[in-house]
Amino acid sequence: MTCSKSVLFFVCSSLLFLRFARCQPIVPGLSYNFYDVSCPNLKSIVRQQLTVVFGNGNIGQAAGLLRLHFHDCFVQGCDGSVLLNGSEQTAPPNLSLRAQAFIIINDLRRRVHDTCGRVVSCSDILAIAARDSVFLSGGPDYNVPLGRRDGLNFATVNATLANLPPPSSNTTEILRSLATKNFTATDSVALSGGHTIGIGHCPSFTNRLYPTQDPNMDQTFANNLRATCPAANTDNTTVLDIRSPNVFDNKYYVDLMNRQGLFTSDQDLYTDSRTRGIVTSFAVNQTLFYEKFVIAMIKMSQLSVLTGGQGEIRANCSVRNSGSVFVSPVREEAEGAWSAI
Repeated sequence: MTCSKSVLFFVCSSLLFLRFARCQPIVPGLSYNFYDVSCPNLKSIVRQQLTVVFGNGNIGQAAGLLRLHFHDCFVQGCDGSVLLNGSEQTAPPNLSLRAQAFIIINDLRRRVHDTCGRVVSCSDILAIAARDSVFLSGGPDYNVPLGRRDGLNFATVNATLANLPPPSSNTTEILRSLATKNFTATDSVALSGGHTIGIGHCPSFTNRLYPTQDPNMDQTFANNLRATCPAANTDNTTVLDIRSPNVFDNKYYVDLMNRQGLFTSDQDLYTDSRTRGIVTSFAVNQTLFYEKFVIAMIKMSQLSVLTGGQGEIRANCSVRNSGSVFVSPVREEAEGAWSAI
């Protein structure tokens, strides 16, 4: 039996991104073979279970897990702090995180620990789950450096607000915020491509509809959004990518070129001359988008990680281990609203 050209391209592309990921720099303490001895079946346990979870039309959970990883890493680093019951979860940007995503991560933790013992951190499980969410919804497969430890404290509400730009942000604000974490404009546009799957809540974008319509929004698109959100505070949702809402592809950028981006932070990437060319290049070249997305994701997944003897490996992702010393988070003054990441 021979494979079609499209299947061969997919297989070759997947192998390319797996090799490509290993060429990216990693921080000391992380490695691509961290659990090869202590938990050799880690990746297969996570992928097999997520394949089951996403089955039967439940692929929407993939977006929830990807967003959870974003929100973890952007606020005090990829330390699993967003998984802890506490003030970080009650911050406005995190109120719309899917409750099921937290349940899925703790279930994965249970399965992994039942097999290998308590040797794998919740932050590593979340990083692998985010990677598999991308792949299982049609996106690139890539390797994730592992060896993170779980943090002992959650972030304050103000720290969370300060590190997650709201969807009302323009490109200047997005670029400025992500530059503080050493992301380039290309990284920023690529990470925004995570909005190719998932949903948005009406209050996150109705500022573009009421009292007057954003001139950068397509009229038919605006009319459809008004039908979903007849008032600014309507508690409804709509897809982030109208062309292929459950497939991780480059159609999000095609949406932007057609003035059909949902959030200001999305559409302004095409309006702004500094990022317009990047959006266009991703819209016409999905492989390029995948390549840049993988680079940015690997970079993001290593933000301020804890390694070695730092932090802990939680027995329950939602709470610190018994006997762990709580490090009180420093209160930071900041303002913000709803997350655009």
